[in-house]
Amino acid sequence: MSEENSEDIEELFVAPRYFGLEQTIFIVMLLLSLIGMVVTDFSRHDGYGYWLFMVVVFGLLSILVSWLQSKTGEIEFGEIVKEQASHWLLTLVIVGAAFFIQKSGQLTETSASLVILLLLAMSTILDGRRIGWQFMLIGCYLVASAIIIAYVEAFIWICSGLGVAAVIATFLWHKWTLKHRDNDSA
Repeated sequence: MSEENSEDIEELFVAPRYFGLEQTIFIVMLLLSLIGMVVTDFSRHDGYGYWLFMVVVFGLLSILVSWLQSKTGEIEFGEIVKEQASHWLLTLVIVGAAFFIQKSGQLTETSASLVILLLLAMSTILDGRRIGWQFMLIGCYLVASAIIIAYVEAFIWICSGLGVAAVIATFLWHKWTLKHRDNDSA
């Protein structure tokens, strides 16, 4: 692995400068994901629309986190907004394609909801490469949740537990990185 790639990976897992606000956004995104799972469980039609709307919400939240990072000089805000706008717009186009495939009868509303959930997961993971590991974690959580939903009847409890574990893991990771950063500077 090249030194540049090693530095990129190291930067990706460094604790965010605005940990409290970014952690709040992370928790909100997890809660919105859980709400989407509940909505989808009760109404397949409403669940499909909910996940479509979440593409827009996740895109806006990622731009918010980028704005926070641009205030510390980590990234140029204008450039990242262009990248993210095209990233999330293309995601929306692909999600729209899933809608048309579902309307043709090739996918059920349940299948279309899972496809959109996976597309949202992939887009969130890819965006996490640009703005932070917590977005990558949310994307991985969404992938795991889609698989759980496909195989487990009472998926809400498992997905909720997984979400709680993810939140606890981020707090522990933050604490660990602060401890090691303090030890390195001493």
